Amino acid sequence: MKRTIRDLKNIKGERILVRCDFNVPLDNWGDILDDTRIIAAIPTLKFLNDQGAKLIVCSHLGRPKGYDKFLSMFPVSVVLMKYFPNKVKFCNKVIGPEVKKAVNQMKNGDILVLENLRFHDGEEKNDPTFVNELSSLAQFYVDDAFGVAHRKHASNYGVALKLPNAIGFLIEKEINVFEKAFKQPEHPFVAIFGGAKVSDKLNLIKNVIGVADKIIIGGGMAYTFLKAQGYEIGNSILSEDQLDNAKQILRLARQKGTEILLPIDHMCLTDKGMVVRVREIGRDMTALDIGYKTVKLYSKAIKGAKQIIWNGPVGKYEDRRFKKGTTKIAKAVAHSKAYTIVGGGDSVSAVNMCGLGDKINHLSTGGGASLKLMEGKILPAVEVIDTL
Repeated sequence: MKRTIRDLKNIKGERILVRCDFNVPLDNWGDILDDTRIIAAIPTLKFLNDQGAKLIVCSHLGRPKGYDKFLSMFPVSVVLMKYFPNKVKFCNKVIGPEVKKAVNQMKNGDILVLENLRFHDGEEKNDPTFVNELSSLAQFYVDDAFGVAHRKHASNYGVALKLPNAIGFLIEKEINVFEKAFKQPEHPFVAIFGGAKVSDKLNLIKNVIGVADKIIIGGGMAYTFLKAQGYEIGNSILSEDQLDNAKQILRLARQKGTEILLPIDHMCLTDKGMVVRVREIGRDMTALDIGYKTVKLYSKAIKGAKQIIWNGPVGKYEDRRFKKGTTKIAKAVAHSKAYTIVGGGDSVSAVNMCGLGDKINHLSTGGGASLKLMEGKILPAVEVIDTL
């Protein structure tokens, strides 16, 4: 069992470096569009703050190449100020004399938000010098950034090896939810997987076969499976190098009694630019979403489930012409009576866009990390946390 923040004793006045995942969506002006990930970190920050610890909070935001004023952590600090009035300060550096000065001036219960970690290339490289600079700021380290727990970066992997450490409430909850879902699943268990490439979900599907009763496959990767069954897929996405793997998965599912559901009709774009709904894909067509009959087929399976895990859109969700399938699935999942887990940016966005986020039992904050857990793999950033 990994050490959690409940196990940290006598931390009043102690400096704690807290790694959060504040990689929130922004508009073109750098304003926050959705503060879900910030709110998700509040319980951990409040627990430590209530004990009088000095919190040095760090996170990355976006994919900057050096300094980018539109990817500053300052707007995040403003949101935190609403939850911790008169306690939050922002430092426009990550390491260096200015940061150390700000840390030395902290009082018990203060929260100091550092600038974007990825303004330094040492973050993603897990550079030893950068690790040492971050580690020198604190006496304890707490990791609550589930969204990057599958990465070996300086702030979540390197620092954890340097300081007494623990995980926060968010990571603890994410791990517990996925472990229970796979080790003690409720049946019928329906898993829904979308996305473009079979290779991205190959290990995941293999791990779910034999555990789930039904696996629903949508998105671009569905057409590799249909091709493997001998269907015409026109110009639809095809991972030709994965055809043998798709055939193997279909055989394995039959052997282990897991039913795999694939699209039976499609919303397609023709060579002439027309959007059409067809049962059979023509050679001049590109399938980009599931059709109405497929929605009914999938919705029926979802309605009969007692546990649902969904990761990935079932169509080209970013194009409004081909988002209906994903939206319909989002509504079906939200209105089901099953225990529901939704992970992956587009899947979570679809549920939230429908105003149904509060209908989902668990909205995962980390797409890549949740995939690794569902594949049965260990998360590097969690592995290095001390055990009890």
